[in-house]
Amino acid sequence: MQYETVIGLEVHAQLLTRSKIFCGCSTTFGAGPNTHTCPVCLGMPGVLPVLNREVVEFTIRMALATHCRITPYSQFARKNYFYPDLPKGYQISQYELPLARDGWVDVDIDGDTRRIRIHRIHMEEDAGKLVHDEFQPSSYVDFNRTGVPLIEIVSEPDMKTSEEAATYLRTIREILRYLEICDGNMEEGSLRCDANISLRPAGATYLGVKTELKNMNSFRNVQKALDFEIRRQRALLERGEPVVQETRLWDANRNITLSMRGKEEAHDYRYFPDPDLVPVVIDDAWTEAVRASLPELADAKRERFAEEYGLPAYDAQVLTSSKALAQYFEAVVSGFPQPKIVSNWMMSELLRELKRDEREIESCPIPPENLAGLLKLIDEGIVSGKIAKTVFEEMYTTGKAAEAIVKEKGLTQVKDEGAIEAIVDAVLAENPSEVEQYRGGKEKLMGFFVGQVMRKSKGKANPQLVNEILRKKL
Repeated sequence: MQYETVIGLEVHAQLLTRSKIFCGCSTTFGAGPNTHTCPVCLGMPGVLPVLNREVVEFTIRMALATHCRITPYSQFARKNYFYPDLPKGYQISQYELPLARDGWVDVDIDGDTRRIRIHRIHMEEDAGKLVHDEFQPSSYVDFNRTGVPLIEIVSEPDMKTSEEAATYLRTIREILRYLEICDGNMEEGSLRCDANISLRPAGATYLGVKTELKNMNSFRNVQKALDFEIRRQRALLERGEPVVQETRLWDANRNITLSMRGKEEAHDYRYFPDPDLVPVVIDDAWTEAVRASLPELADAKRERFAEEYGLPAYDAQVLTSSKALAQYFEAVVSGFPQPKIVSNWMMSELLRELKRDEREIESCPIPPENLAGLLKLIDEGIVSGKIAKTVFEEMYTTGKAAEAIVKEKGLTQVKDEGAIEAIVDAVLAENPSEVEQYRGGKEKLMGFFVGQVMRKSKGKANPQLVNEILRKKL
């Protein structure tokens, strides 16, 4: 029997607010254990939570960016369960009345556009973190993360492959980062993803028994975990064995999923409205004010880059993969208005160096104006393309401007015809056999002669003059 895969993702995004969702404690990552806590986030008796307005605005921003319908009246609920990192014995979330519903995002899969529907987006607080002792059977609880604001973005089960799921997750991360409401760092846990996956006979309309996958801290691991689970479930079905509804953990060291616990249903959490928090009322004026503040998002920016700058679709895709990268490109173009040349240098030279050093564009040692300065030197014939790459490497290492490096190292391009002619004469005299072959019709040797002249001039000779003089002499 042929089977088809059905995948839905639940994405938890930590919001970039300075304080927690219901108290004034800091959300800064990396502080000492239990130093960013107070009676409210620890759930001490007699305390009352107060909603952080910025959390609501950030959630509205994400809802609008993903074409969701904003619900004018939403409500917080208590999600009851016991776990050592949950000090109150319940998590404040939203259940029956979330802030947003019925959205969608488009993703590109091998040149085809697939629309993935979003079921809901809601606000909730994060739990704490368990730290397991490596040397003895003990675990410690750090409550710093307790009460940190999250939004949960729940997709419909519209994805059919692990590649679609990873692309959808990248798209969600891209939107969050463009909106500047989440840094999208999966390794630090500020972006987390749970995947629900099931198999069913090809062509069936009902859903199969699903498993939930957790503990995937990278796009690659999301894709690998889903691929493993597809193989595992298919093998069970082909043997006539049932798929058990459960939560499974991804073991990245062994590249397998492991059973964690039986999968809970909503009624297991005994949701009920939180009596300490009033409903959230969002009127049209608030929604429209947030809409007016939205930045140009990646899809719109890609279209504009193609139209305004005449860039190929691939270039536009790469250069808008992050808001900061797109801003860097436009800053360089403002100083050197030849977009395709700028794109080529960024994609071939700059991004290669950043990838090697595992750096983001925000920490690039070459400011946009300095890259524009280097491209001007090439355009004006002051340095050759080959020398420019040497200058670029020095700029990346030292942070110096191109003009200063060229001056310090004496790299100015030689445009003196007499000087170049003397080098050409020397090259031709040293290679009489090649000269004879060239004059006998082997014109491909022109590249050899040019290379020899450039080597003797240490890359400084003007390539156009070199070619002109060589042709004349030969």
